Amino acid sequence: MRAVITRVSHASVSVEGEVVGSIDAPSTGGLLVLLGVSREDLEEWESRAEKMARKIAELRILDGETSVSEAHAPVLLISQFTLYGRTAKGRRPSWSDAAPGEAAEPIINAVITALRARSITVAEGQFGALMSVSSVNEGPFTVLVET
Repeated sequence: MRAVITRVSHASVSVEGEVVGSIDAPSTGGLLVLLGVSREDLEEWESRAEKMARKIAELRILDGETSVSEAHAPVLLISQFTLYGRTAKGRRPSWSDAAPGEAAEPIINAVITALRARSITVAEGQFGALMSVSSVNEGPFTVLVET
């Protein structure tokens, strides 16, 4: 799995003009997580999902070097298969490394479930939909996490 994690004070995601998920965390900050699943993640996906959830929950990237768990901060998690786009050859990305949607969706949901099991507030996008994402980045602070 690959995640682009950005510290935000506000983030939202809309589908066809309707907000389907949003977080507000002006004092503590929260995280906007774009999460991609690769074909390699299809093996042992339960443990990989738990590992990614732990990383998201425990990364000390909020203000004062605190984590989402410590700050009781929210997370907006959005599936993002394009994180596995290969661009080395030609002008069109190849998506062959990304897991197919029907295999990736339960893995994305497992990460969300694992975060909620840690008492983290999680808003989410709509899997497979064309989404509009809006965010107010803090820092800016963005990291790439791979499991």
